[in-house]
Amino acid sequence: MRKSTVLFITQGVLLVLLLALFVHAAVATRNAASRLEASRSMVARLGLTDLCLFTDARYSRHPSMADLNTAFQDYPMSFEHFPSGSLVPPPPHLRARTVGSAAKGGR
Repeated sequence: MRKSTVLFITQGVLLVLLLALFVHAAVATRNAASRLEASRSMVARLGLTDLCLFTDARYSRHPSMADLNTAFQDYPMSFEHFPSGSLVPPPPHLRARTVGSAAKGGR
């Protein structure tokens, strides 16, 4: 068998797999619509506020309730203990306060 034949067969198989992934995504999205609606109604019924993104650190569970120094509670130059802390940025209201206070201090 020629190398070009192997190449074209491999590309054809990969193309079929790519198309199967798109079909699977469309079917899964359609099936998940009812679960998503049930989740929305449960959140409204229970009055839940924030989504718990990570379970390892309290400042990464609810980023909207975190403060700037929680990640460095051991000492100011300490390293991040949990990998989720590097994935979640500080909430916008804390970043705005930091930028505003730095601008005031520089005047």
